[in-house]
Amino acid sequence: MGHQAGATQPPTPHKTIHFCSQCAGPVDLKFVSSEDRWRHICSACSHVHYLNPRNVVGCIVEHEDQVLLCRRGIQPQLGKWTVPAGYMELQESTAEGAARETLEEAGAAVEIVAPYVHFDIPGIGQAYLLFRARLAPPFTFAAQAPESLETRLFPLEDIPWDELAFSAVSLALRYYVEDRRSQSWRMHHGVIRKQAGAGPNDPGSFKLTDYMGLPLGAERIQTQA
Repeated sequence: MGHQAGATQPPTPHKTIHFCSQCAGPVDLKFVSSEDRWRHICSACSHVHYLNPRNVVGCIVEHEDQVLLCRRGIQPQLGKWTVPAGYMELQESTAEGAARETLEEAGAAVEIVAPYVHFDIPGIGQAYLLFRARLAPPFTFAAQAPESLETRLFPLEDIPWDELAFSAVSLALRYYVEDRRSQSWRMHHGVIRKQAGAGPNDPGSFKLTDYMGLPLGAERIQTQA
């Protein structure tokens, strides 16, 4: 819906693109009333530079009633624990990206079991898509520098809740523990609303809204192409 006359204009965002990728001309922030959005637009060639949310993909890796976590070797949240995850690349599926990130950060080959969480985080322009996965033979893992300082299998009762890096990971693991103990697996979706200026996992600085927990009946049903 376009911006109506007399309506409140959205606040001006921070300018993040300064030069055009098409002609190297200067880029300005302009309000496009028909889209009700601020856009980065080249003042020379009028090319519109769209900024879209990024997909973070990863795995909750399980092995012998434990989960595999990585201690971050890079910022943000250096030294904090997380599941292996990172930005999805072009020309790969979400599941392929999740398995690749697990190999790159934890040195672990995995078998994807089922989709597990999809959390939108509008405040930072991210969507988290995490899968349940099993550690695959030869069941080995190792920290992969520089991304990880350490990788470790944690029993559910020993998950370091106070040392987790990100709100999405904290929520996902809490649902995982609930589902694991009840043996009633769900697909979890929601929107993480963060307070302005909050850190990646500050207690009390975020809440989950629009939550849906959908039962998962069957896992990994194979179909023929």
